[in-house]
Amino acid sequence: MNLLIASSHDIDGGAARAAYRLHQGLRSIGLSSQMLVQSKTSGDSSVIAPKTQIAQGIAKARLTFDALPLKRYQNRQDTTFSVQWLPDRFASQIKQLNPDVINLHWVNDAFVQIESIAKLNRPIVWSLHDMWAFTGGCHYTDQCDRYTKSCGNCPQLQSQKAQDLSRSIWQRKVKAWKSANLTIVALSQWLADCARSSSLFGDLRIEVIPNGIDVTRYRPVNPTFAREVLGLPQDKHLALFGATAGTSDPRKGFHLLQPALQSLAQSGWGDKLELVVFGADRPQNPPEFGMKVHYMGSFRDDLSLSLLYSAADVFILPSMQENLANTIMEAMACGTPCVAFEIGGMPDLIEHQKSGYLAQPYWIDDLATGIAWTIENRDRQHHLSFRSREKVEQEFTYARQAHRYRSLFEEVRHERR
Repeated sequence: MNLLIASSHDIDGGAARAAYRLHQGLRSIGLSSQMLVQSKTSGDSSVIAPKTQIAQGIAKARLTFDALPLKRYQNRQDTTFSVQWLPDRFASQIKQLNPDVINLHWVNDAFVQIESIAKLNRPIVWSLHDMWAFTGGCHYTDQCDRYTKSCGNCPQLQSQKAQDLSRSIWQRKVKAWKSANLTIVALSQWLADCARSSSLFGDLRIEVIPNGIDVTRYRPVNPTFAREVLGLPQDKHLALFGATAGTSDPRKGFHLLQPALQSLAQSGWGDKLELVVFGADRPQNPPEFGMKVHYMGSFRDDLSLSLLYSAADVFILPSMQENLANTIMEAMACGTPCVAFEIGGMPDLIEHQKSGYLAQPYWIDDLATGIAWTIENRDRQHHLSFRSREKVEQEFTYARQAHRYRSLFEEVRHERR
């Protein structure tokens, strides 16, 4: 069986990194797999991307042009909203590669036009990394349930019209995908439930297959050694926070983390606890936390990330909406207990007070309580660390994910015959 995985990028970004990891995992169990991307960062020869500088420049320019319809909504929220209207070469590329099954991942950034998906004439397994595939353009709905009907009056567009851009995108999807051979994979039970309640995917087959991780790369490192390498203090508790644009994206909850840490500082943790931030450089006017903050910048390779997670006593991800967070999985694989709100796919990963702490959604005081509870007792922290690693080894390995996907690919290919 020849498989083609399609993703906007290969290793740049959480969803892209997850797709690339699946690609590697499938190849490791003997499945013939290629990966088609719009932007390539790795040196992997099995990843296909534009080669010339002109083609690469066009790919980058497409994102600007794809966003032009959003110009009509001057007051829209500062969230990711994908229109996907530009024509592309996706269907012709698929035809040349001639795969038996196509596995779509995050195909935004003007990579694949909505209408192109219906032209593929192959069984399609779509792995959902967020909600875009069944909404009118947003990637996370922020409590809006209009995707269960037909969108319109979009709060993220600040639109008061039923026939707005979100309704137009929803209608394009309905028309284009009504005859497509789609099977949906949700990475978390929460996203599966959302897809089942949607007007676009409610009648489709929906499976839950979480991401996997290479537990030989992401594993516990001696924290003393990790802190020495990274230049972090040995005599302090360290709380780690990280996300791409995590300090500026409201969905990532940085605005909730700050008062939680300020509360901890005021209750006596200010001299004992320090914050480590990765994915962002030190801003010109850094926010005040009541404790010392180490801004580490971007970390991309697995070894550096493993060192960073291992150096921390606790990893915090206070997201307001989240699917199956790669950072949580990576931290747990390194034996670092995690604290998050009990939303989205977080309960699929974190077992409350067994491998970490699930705070009541958006309660700052409970988030602060969870951080303190996780690190205040060394024996407890040891047990949390052990169970975190054990949980990943039992449920979120490369091999487990790859075998489940291979079985699904075989099923959908057989059904086509």
